[in-house]
Amino acid sequence: MIKPILTLSIVVAILGTSCVVPRVHEELQAKHKACETELASIKKSAQENEAKVAELKEQMTKNEKENVGLKRDTTIIGSNYRNLTSKYDKLDILNNQLMDRLNKLLNGAEKDNSKLSGDLQMTQEQLLKKQDELKLLEAKLIIQKKELDELSAQLKLREARVNELEAILKQKDQAVNDLKKKLSDALTGFEGKGLTVTQKNGKVYVSMDESLLFASGKTNIEPRGVEALKNVAKVLETNPDINVLVEGHTDDVPMVGKGEIKDNWDLSVIRATSVTKIMLGSATIDPKRITSAGRGEFFPLDASKTPEARKKNRRTELILTPKLDELFKVLGNN
Repeated sequence: MIKPILTLSIVVAILGTSCVVPRVHEELQAKHKACETELASIKKSAQENEAKVAELKEQMTKNEKENVGLKRDTTIIGSNYRNLTSKYDKLDILNNQLMDRLNKLLNGAEKDNSKLSGDLQMTQEQLLKKQDELKLLEAKLIIQKKELDELSAQLKLREARVNELEAILKQKDQAVNDLKKKLSDALTGFEGKGLTVTQKNGKVYVSMDESLLFASGKTNIEPRGVEALKNVAKVLETNPDINVLVEGHTDDVPMVGKGEIKDNWDLSVIRATSVTKIMLGSATIDPKRITSAGRGEFFPLDASKTPEARKKNRRTELILTPKLDELFKVLGNN
């Protein structure tokens, strides 16, 4: 859910007053829900693009199988063609032999002459029939060769598209690997001390415990947390092709506030925004790359009701994703 800095400052100022108009609060909730819907739409679009890549790969496999089948059929037809040609040659030899016998027996008995004439006629009819079969076979071979050439051309185009997509995905995966290494190097002194850096589903997750960033129920970031966020910001500054989603999470203990923080939703949103402001103020980062979101208590890491589980769930996550503009462009062209 995208919350521009100016708009959020106005919201915080309004929420900070003791006389919040219910109508304004309802409008803020409506905007919050609209942002969540937009985020879900973006995730759905990414999943659909991944499905398209899988579909192209599946179609390529299918075309390869069809190509193998056509090659096998062509081999069989070629074998039949050679067999017919061999039979044709044999019939031609037989015809020549019969012609020789006919010439020798022209002066012989009429009965023998008639028999030889009948044999010759039958042989010639067979020969003509085989010639017709051979012409039909040749025509069929020409058509099948044309179809095979067309299929091969289509297969090459699909292979080129799939190769291009695979190259982009490989480049994206490499960018994620490089980003994780840079973050791990930048946060060496923080990992294992309330901060973890992980990689999954083509994204890099930087998860920070509440103890590293905030005092209980507060939105002001502790000095140690500010230092960690500044290190993250420096990495983002040198990697402009990375988008960032800042998610605030709370435990499931209801919070009843009187000031700007009314409940866990408010707490998670304001904390996410506080983290965003620290990073934007620590490096030159395009604000359009960062989305601040509050998740409240609804995405726990551990659903148990123990103090340990609740402590684990009180966290802020930075979800870093390489831009997929190039991949979407290829998919659009196809």
